[in-house]
Amino acid sequence: MKIFNTMSGKKEELKTINEGEIRIYACGPTVYNYIHIGNARPICVFDILRRYLEYRGYKVTFVQNFTDIDDKIIKRANEENSDYKTVSEKYIEEYKVDAKGLNVRDASIHPKATENIQQMIDMITALEEKGYAYSTEYGDVYFRTNRFKDYGKLSHQPLEDLEAGARIQIGETKENPMDFALWKGAKPGEPSWTSPWGEGRPGWHIECSCMAKRYLGETIDIHCGGQDLIFPHHENEIAQSECSNGVPFSNYWMHNGYINVDNKKMSKSLGNFFTVRDVANEYGYEPIRYLMVSSHYRSPINYSIDIIQQCQSALDRLYNCREDLRFLSENSSGTLKEGEEEIKAKLLTHKDDFIKAMDDDLNTADAISSLFELARDINSNLNPQTAPSKELCEFALNLYGELADVLGLLYNEKDNGVDDEIQALIDKRTQARKEKNWAEADRIRDELKAKGITIKDTPNGTIIVTE
Repeated sequence: MKIFNTMSGKKEELKTINEGEIRIYACGPTVYNYIHIGNARPICVFDILRRYLEYRGYKVTFVQNFTDIDDKIIKRANEENSDYKTVSEKYIEEYKVDAKGLNVRDASIHPKATENIQQMIDMITALEEKGYAYSTEYGDVYFRTNRFKDYGKLSHQPLEDLEAGARIQIGETKENPMDFALWKGAKPGEPSWTSPWGEGRPGWHIECSCMAKRYLGETIDIHCGGQDLIFPHHENEIAQSECSNGVPFSNYWMHNGYINVDNKKMSKSLGNFFTVRDVANEYGYEPIRYLMVSSHYRSPINYSIDIIQQCQSALDRLYNCREDLRFLSENSSGTLKEGEEEIKAKLLTHKDDFIKAMDDDLNTADAISSLFELARDINSNLNPQTAPSKELCEFALNLYGELADVLGLLYNEKDNGVDDEIQALIDKRTQARKEKNWAEADRIRDELKAKGITIKDTPNGTIIVTE
């Protein structure tokens, strides 16, 4: 498998530190609000990365943190006349609701920043002892960026260019505008922890360095996140980790592209800011996931009502293929017939294409195309007219589900509104047809139609479709 490494700016063959094992760190949400559409992209994309690596036989340790102490969380707590812990715990639970709705698997470990304060103090102390950090009279501790000669290597910007745009904010006592906070001295009314520099709390960047080290080791295989995190967040993680540990922080860096809304950058001021919950309440979660994986992860994508509806239509086609195939499987019998080995081999070519696409820098766009090609060949070769064997139906059904599961799609079971009452009507109509009581069969068909159920009679039985 080849992946695009942001550090080198090119695709590289994936070689793990330990054979057959891979350790991944993904930057998680700052839990002060519901996650928005932009947050959903890395969550879904790197869930697929994990799924695919597991599918290819790797043992994956996947760590995704929760930033549960931050300026935004404190601000929200003040607005709600609450405290940081209440706010963060509330939105961690809300995140879990959305993640489940998007069919995102739980991380191997979901550490919280506040559970790793001592690890942060230890790393900051080590950096200070090595001369990479300094404290101020206000209890703040900063990282000296000019001491790290490789600063800017991830964003591919020389330190001089970065310094040109840097400013010292009011209340900061930095040696250099580019220096960033490792520890912040306590302010009145803010949560704080005891440290060698007095009461305070950690800066944002230090938490990921410490949690990656604690749960994955000093050097990890892959670090991933949104494109917006390349600078300064990931650049600062590298500086902290490598100066503290003395070894490379991560061998590969993966970043997903931005999401626009109606071809404009998403922002609250433009009124085009959408949470995942808002969209899911209107269209469901699965079209959101489909949108996130329908383009290559490094490409920008656009969200609009028309596009999310197109995603739902695409999913409907995939679901219809699966439901028709299930029906055939339930109503067929026997082992492979003459000519079905060739059909089986033809279906397997789409699996080969799927793997080829995913091996090429996680190209989910081409992988989904392979899934649709598989659906097309299933529809053409396995239908009531061809009367396929049960063995071929089950093979196709398993293959179809196998590839869809790697992408995390088709995870909702369609009940088509077929409750006990509806099923009883269908059974009654089936009996009427057997007795050639066409008037009663037509009456029941009309009754089902009035309930939103369209039925299609085939040589192998009745197919039920929700209108």
